[in-house]
Amino acid sequence: MPAKKAAKSKEAAGPANVWAWVGTDDLRVKEAALAKARELTPPEAGEFGLEVIEGGADNADHAARIVRNTMEAVQTLPFFGGGKVVWLKGVTFLADNQTGRAQTTLSALDELMALLQGGVPADVQFILSASEVDKRRSFFLTLKKVAMLEVFDLIDTSKQGWEELVGQLVERRAEEHGLEFESDALELFTMLAGEDTRQIDNELEKLDLYLGEERRVRADDVRNIVSQTKGGVIFELGNAIGQRQLAWALALVDQLLEEDEAPIAILLAAIVPKVRNLFAAKQLEERHRIKPGATYQSYAAALERLPAKETARLPKKKDGTGLNVYPLYLAAREAVKFTGSELRIALEECLKANRRLVTSSLDPVIVLNQLLFRILAGKN
Repeated sequence: MPAKKAAKSKEAAGPANVWAWVGTDDLRVKEAALAKARELTPPEAGEFGLEVIEGGADNADHAARIVRNTMEAVQTLPFFGGGKVVWLKGVTFLADNQTGRAQTTLSALDELMALLQGGVPADVQFILSASEVDKRRSFFLTLKKVAMLEVFDLIDTSKQGWEELVGQLVERRAEEHGLEFESDALELFTMLAGEDTRQIDNELEKLDLYLGEERRVRADDVRNIVSQTKGGVIFELGNAIGQRQLAWALALVDQLLEEDEAPIAILLAAIVPKVRNLFAAKQLEERHRIKPGATYQSYAAALERLPAKETARLPKKKDGTGLNVYPLYLAAREAVKFTGSELRIALEECLKANRRLVTSSLDPVIVLNQLLFRILAGKN
């Protein structure tokens, strides 16, 4: 996967002793704030050098008490001179929720901001960390001006290219464990683990223990170890179809049915989208000679050069704007296992299976198994 910058943004620098980390990627927020707290805490101050105030509030009155305690801590000089760090940690009342919107909370935050704008004592370092933050509020807008602020938000999976961004994040975190992913293993891990850094780290730790001295991660390692969410199994079923692995596909359908997934949902969420993407990729290859090149970017660029009428039926992003290129790119590499005629027939078989599941009394297991036989039998 091509490397891109992580979803991290820096705002204009504020005073040298006011720091803030916010964003929906709570693990990265906590890591960054903790690292700065350790860096700034005077070693000679011992336990008095760092004062942590937990920012989780049950209600508006609790939020106001937390703010008052924070202001008192900032205004209290270090006991033994030198310096100290005050960390308002894991604030929950900056979000657009009932506690965050309450006037009691807003008034308390106004007082805290007035203190920060007036200047934190030179021998005090103030750190704030929070996950959910309403970025429209005056507190956040002013915080950008008075603090050294960094934003760590989860990668938006509704936007094109999220897979590459998550893949780049996975590779960075994997380096800390000394792990190196093969390309297909990285793609599979990305789809199974998702964009949440905490989940990514949990799965990397399991892989680290599982592999022992081996440091190269293969697709089978990911399948054996990474948590199999229902969404992950559906993705794996698409992989099995793309690889034309009938036995694997049948086993995954059985697994989904055992997890009480509706047969029609399996058809429409896993089988039909994959067959449609394979057919579209084969059409692009046959009609426009667009094949998966060395990079995802080159494939995406080739699609962008096509006239609008040629891309009208291609899959779109979740927000409806622009092509959803990545699934096509993956399908294009697998479409070599099928002929155009086979994929056209496969789409027709999907339509027949849909009708049978909805209108007939046939056993849904038999309907799905027969469909997979008709799509995948004949090659391996």
